[in-house]
Amino acid sequence: MSEAPPNPPAPPPERAPTSNGESTWHPGLQGEALAAERRAQHQERLSWMPWLYFSLHPRHRDWAAAWQREVHERIQLLETVVLDPTCFIAPQARLFAEPGRTIRVGPGASIAAEAFVHGPVTLGAHVSVNSRATLDGGKGGISVGEGTRIASGASLYAFDHQLDPTRPIREQPVRSRGIVIGEDVWIGASAGVTDGVRIGAGAVVAMGAVVTRDVPEFAIVAGVPARVIGDRRTHPR
Repeated sequence: MSEAPPNPPAPPPERAPTSNGESTWHPGLQGEALAAERRAQHQERLSWMPWLYFSLHPRHRDWAAAWQREVHERIQLLETVVLDPTCFIAPQARLFAEPGRTIRVGPGASIAAEAFVHGPVTLGAHVSVNSRATLDGGKGGISVGEGTRIASGASLYAFDHQLDPTRPIREQPVRSRGIVIGEDVWIGASAGVTDGVRIGAGAVVAMGAVVTRDVPEFAIVAGVPARVIGDRRTHPR
């Protein structure tokens, strides 16, 4: 006499929808529900890698453009921003622009997920600010030229505290001269740029470098503090 087969395991419970937009995926999704989940995942991918937005397959362009219009409309209602319709702003990016601290984002520029941008900041055409980068314009502001790439984790602070030894740090006055970055500059991952710095067009700032003085055009700088180690025009390709 054969034994009865064991009862099959119970299927995992479905995930309930969440208020913060997190995934509601479960193995039984199909049809429209699965398509919606895939689109949400695609939006997440674009938010962290926004360069993909500008080369989307035609079948994705319409919904992605409509999604970006919604993102633009929301931030424009809440902050003092001027956004070109063709720029990309990840909904997870943190943009803060009080009156007098405007953030301007040019055509084809992008700000990725979890970047922090506090105006005044101006990003030229096709500038990319990658995930978790920090740009704080202080009072002097940050200006970034066309085509410049700011890699993940880079920090640009257009202000600093004074160091009077007779006063506590918390009471030190703040100075802000501003930061100006030229066109076609590459600022590497986790690099830092301090207040008052001017970086010339075509320059490269190596990963982890801390830039405390002006950088000539096409110079390659590295180290802490950063120093010139080469020139793009003569660097081996």
